[in-house]
Amino acid sequence: MASPPLTELTDRARDIFRLVVEGYLDSGQPVGSKTLAGDSGLNLSPASIRSVLAELEHRGLLSAPHTSAGRMPTDSGLRLFVDAMMQVGEPTERERAAIEQRIAEPGPIERALEETSALLSELSGAAGMVMVPPRESRLAQVSLTALDANRVLAVLVAEDGHVENRILALSAAALGTSLEQASNYLTAKSAGRTLAEASRRIEHEIATGRTALDDASRDLVSRGLATWSHDAAERPVLIVRGQAKLLDDAALADIERVRSLLDDLESKQSVAELLENARRTEATRIFIGSENRLFSLSGSSVIAAPYRARDGKVVGVLGVIGPTRLNYARVVPMVDFTARQLGKRIG
Repeated sequence: MASPPLTELTDRARDIFRLVVEGYLDSGQPVGSKTLAGDSGLNLSPASIRSVLAELEHRGLLSAPHTSAGRMPTDSGLRLFVDAMMQVGEPTERERAAIEQRIAEPGPIERALEETSALLSELSGAAGMVMVPPRESRLAQVSLTALDANRVLAVLVAEDGHVENRILALSAAALGTSLEQASNYLTAKSAGRTLAEASRRIEHEIATGRTALDDASRDLVSRGLATWSHDAAERPVLIVRGQAKLLDDAALADIERVRSLLDDLESKQSVAELLENARRTEATRIFIGSENRLFSLSGSSVIAAPYRARDGKVVGVLGVIGPTRLNYARVVPMVDFTARQLGKRIG
């Protein structure tokens, strides 16, 4: 259900709606008319406030849980608040310092991505997510070393210095001098190419009989390519940290919702597909509850922002996921700032 324009609400309705949403986001609990009458400075009786609450409920902006006399915002109400009423500031000095320090720590980029996900979780009180950009590094060298009678260690060295180790399970017949021949062949055919480009060229040469490899070396190369391709396809593209932070007291009162959310996070491919939507935007995106099919059952929100390399190209997405009562005004600028810092780190 689409939320009505803010201009359709009277000033009194806007004030009460804003107080209900802010109270709910702060406490996670429905806000009642007595609370609004006593603490908000509205100078209205509880009866007058209840009348406005009923109107806002009729418009689909608020709902009244059966267990409470108070009101809480619907997903449509949260969308109206986020888009038309929320005032977004800047991360605090402490938050900025923590983000800059953690992301700038020396080490491989994979560690920086994991640290970013953990940091977002710590600062937001929700789960942090970073979608890892697919690596398309160009290879410089491939070496194969026997670990034992049935296993080979493959070391792939990229031109940018990135190193990946893969273990291949092979028969003893494939070892021996075939390893050196296969290593030399793989390096010659893959140097300056991505793994996908090298795989296509090598597979074509093997299929057309254009290699000088012996049977054992050819089998070793074919098995290696098949294993690496499968490994890359199965590797998670999403780093999620801080799932335990989703299990607060309010969440445990609705254990089915929490179970549904954790199941969603286990389905990393589905979450990654959602984050792909944020890759095509210039700014931070907010997905609220039932607006997105993936989180319609768990009632969760996602705040996500693309991060870019220095050339402006989007290389990935980061963000947080948590209950719809996230502190949007605080988390949105935090996610945006983190995305900019991670982009600087990637270069």
